[in-house]
Amino acid sequence: MRKATLYSRSRRPRPSGERNTPPPAPEPVVPPRRKKWLHWRNTLAGLALAGIAALLYFAWPVPPRALTQEDIDAAVMRTLENNTLPSRMSKAFEVIRPSVVRVRGMGKDEMGEEVEQSVGTGVVIVDNGIILTNLHVVAGAPKLLLEFADGLESEASVIGLQPEQDLAVLQAKTIPDDLVAATMRSTQDLAMGDDVMAVGFPFGIGPSVSSGVVSGLRREYRSPEGKRVLTNLIQFDAAANPGNSGGPLVTAEGEVVGIVTGLLNPTEHRVFIGIGFAVPIESAAGAVGLSPF
Repeated sequence: MRKATLYSRSRRPRPSGERNTPPPAPEPVVPPRRKKWLHWRNTLAGLALAGIAALLYFAWPVPPRALTQEDIDAAVMRTLENNTLPSRMSKAFEVIRPSVVRVRGMGKDEMGEEVEQSVGTGVVIVDNGIILTNLHVVAGAPKLLLEFADGLESEASVIGLQPEQDLAVLQAKTIPDDLVAATMRSTQDLAMGDDVMAVGFPFGIGPSVSSGVVSGLRREYRSPEGKRVLTNLIQFDAAANPGNSGGPLVTAEGEVVGIVTGLLNPTEHRVFIGIGFAVPIESAAGAVGLSPF
């Protein structure tokens, strides 16, 4: 009787030493809906991680980078290229402008009507309405009228005279609420060649500005009438004409160093030929009995 064979003869015998590896398991079949859910879950997880990373990046303090001289120079150059900056004298005028006053001497004509008989300039040196001007601007005028920078008009009275310096001190009867007194500067360190500016109402036009330099110190000047000689004057070459008298001579910082008082006129026409004179502010402030410093 034959014994039954346990294994088929058709199976190929395994080489010696080879493991009996089971066949790979078939890949599980994922339903389409589950695949779509897994896709969205992975996308949301990625977005959440990106958001956390962004929050950490922006919330984490980053030390500021120290500015270098090159950074500063580049910023300054960009500003200069993109902006038109005002000149020094333009800024000086804005400083002094609220303190400059038009001064008019009023009289009567043959018909008895009020007319302007003189015009000049004044500068506010005390904010209660005390104003410096030239004596020759107000001399002989029965009535004085002032016009402030904001357009306010007021009568004025003479409260002090200093004939040896051709100066007069006025007190305004009415003043603006925000009247600004000029800043005065000592002339001790004033030097020839320093920039200066004359502000006033030449021929009644203004306020007008002209700029130049200090062209001399401690000068003498004889008035056109020859009645007095003024000494220790500042000579300057900023244009000044009749009507500038009594106005401030101003530095490039807007500070008053003198009161314009005269022009050198070798002719009888009384027009500017390049030389003007101003009383130093120390002497001018002495006319009010006050030290400006």
